[in-house]
Amino acid sequence: MATLNGFIGRTLIGLAGAAAVYSSALAQSTVPVPTAPPAPDANGGEADRFALLGQSTLTEQATPSFNAPYRGPNSLDPSQGRETFDATLYGGVRLWAGAQAWVDGEIDQGFGLSDTLGLAGFASGEAYKIGQSTPYTKLQRLFFQQVINLGGEVQKIDVGQNQMAQRYTANRLVLWAGKMSVGDVFDNNQYTLDPRLYFLNWSVINAASFDYAANAWGYTDGVAAEWYQGPWTARLGLYDMSTLPNSQQIDPRFDEFQIVVEAERRYTLFGQPGVIKVTGYDSRARMGDFADAIRLGEATDTTPNVLDVLKYRGHAGISYNWAQQINDVLGVFSRLGWADGHQQSYEFTDVDNTFSLGAAINGKRWRRPDDTVGFAFVTNGISKDFGAYLNDGGLGILIGDGKLPHPDREDIIETYYSYAAAKWAKITFDYQFIENPAYNSDRGPVSIFGVRLHLTADSLLPGHRS
Repeated sequence: MATLNGFIGRTLIGLAGAAAVYSSALAQSTVPVPTAPPAPDANGGEADRFALLGQSTLTEQATPSFNAPYRGPNSLDPSQGRETFDATLYGGVRLWAGAQAWVDGEIDQGFGLSDTLGLAGFASGEAYKIGQSTPYTKLQRLFFQQVINLGGEVQKIDVGQNQMAQRYTANRLVLWAGKMSVGDVFDNNQYTLDPRLYFLNWSVINAASFDYAANAWGYTDGVAAEWYQGPWTARLGLYDMSTLPNSQQIDPRFDEFQIVVEAERRYTLFGQPGVIKVTGYDSRARMGDFADAIRLGEATDTTPNVLDVLKYRGHAGISYNWAQQINDVLGVFSRLGWADGHQQSYEFTDVDNTFSLGAAINGKRWRRPDDTVGFAFVTNGISKDFGAYLNDGGLGILIGDGKLPHPDREDIIETYYSYAAAKWAKITFDYQFIENPAYNSDRGPVSIFGVRLHLTADSLLPGHRS
């Protein structure tokens, strides 16, 4: 009860703090604040001009003792527990027909297990690479979106986080610009989209080999375009990268950048909807090569470090993303990804190839339609050069046990049950089993137990219409 009371208290404080960030950002931004009454939307219907929503999430994770005969600077420690907390205000404004702008102010607190180290497929999407014991505020998103209708069947979407209620046509062009997450546009999967609601493991949420541009909190500046035509969608994005690998700061000159492309095909199989996406990226930045780092370490009799051999070069990868509804209660999904393993992963995590397969079941069959059960299996791997680098004592973004004499694939099983305690509250129980953590068969296996409490506010504006 004390933990719950503390969570509710922190939620109220967090929403207030996020509101301060939101108000400050809105005041300093160039986004116009309309004073006119609500205007018709692109399809002639009346629509709200403003939206304000909120969320708060508390996640507790713990791991008992496991086999760990040695450790390095980036190892996962046994017998520990960690907590993360965040509260977000999503503020949206409708600018003109089809146009909207959003500001997300957030307050964060807490740490991932071992300060978000020790696993390539890290155990919590709610844990950032930067942890802090006291609450701190961040402006996570500030972006503009324009929808240009091109004809076809009219569809309606309700107001939601970072989405105004609107009508649009099946064929359309969608333009994005501002501060956002690459995952807002690319590599989405309806069954793994949000770590606040569904799976927690990083390599289930996204293709783990997709080294998408981001600062240490997962956000960046960029532009993107989506073209919907019939059952197809083509996407193109240009995003800024960090000044240095895995850095907190985004390059202000855009010298380090990433191009992302994606093709999507929607289809129907036995009367049920499905989707296939193929995503490719090419990053250009000052990054290190594992073989270069090993050679320098041998020549100088030092531990290899990719930061000592930075050179402006490219780093590319491709991934496949599939989701298929089986019936009204069951859906399945899968991802397959590969990245060039000669260079270091620059932004996301230490994975060069990955495969995941999973399923999600809602609770209609046991009269709990808002409950969800999820199950996923993931296997992650790295290149021969990366394995040799780790065995010589080198460190990756998240991993590095000091040596790696017996490398193997990092295999992960995750399962969760999300219980809808109320329309605005969900409690999730999560379990993860990880074989060969950080590709090290000398350590583990690891069991990670988690509990997540998620609260949402669909509208914080009086008289709001969805």
